[in-house]
Amino acid sequence: MAPKPDSHTLAASSSDPSSTSSMDPLLLFLNFLPYSVLRPPRLRLKLPTFTLPSPMTVFSLVLLTYFMVVSGIVYDVIVEPPGIGSAQDPYTGSVKPLVFMPGRVNGQYIIEGLSSGFMFVVGGVGIILMDLALDKNRAKSVKVSYATAGISSVVIAYVMSMLFVRIKIPAYLH
Repeated sequence: MAPKPDSHTLAASSSDPSSTSSMDPLLLFLNFLPYSVLRPPRLRLKLPTFTLPSPMTVFSLVLLTYFMVVSGIVYDVIVEPPGIGSAQDPYTGSVKPLVFMPGRVNGQYIIEGLSSGFMFVVGGVGIILMDLALDKNRAKSVKVSYATAGISSVVIAYVMSMLFVRIKIPAYLH
């Protein structure tokens, strides 16, 4: 014996517009007529298979994205600063190129952002090399090479970044 429908299911099915019992007869006829004459084709479509990218590809994309973010690409696109600045030498009167926008902490030339971003990436790669130097399965000479390259990269990146800050803000930390 079939179960008796309760009042909630009857109310829900009568208010459902996709239900065939509540459809207009003309609409039912228009839905039925084309499919009684025409037959939809049987397509044998295969879903495309996507392979995961290699870890080195993902690392390269993340490193490139990091470089673009810390270089200030968004600022460069919105503000459209010049690539490099210029200033007139007071003694000779010749025009000198300026890489760093002096005195403005919240402004930069394009080359300034790219050089600072490159130094941040060099420091990040140095930290990665120091991490690779801790691998127990590597030869000792390789571990020493990784550690030396990593420490020197971090030191160079720090010293250059502090030099950039001192060029940009001459009275910083004095």
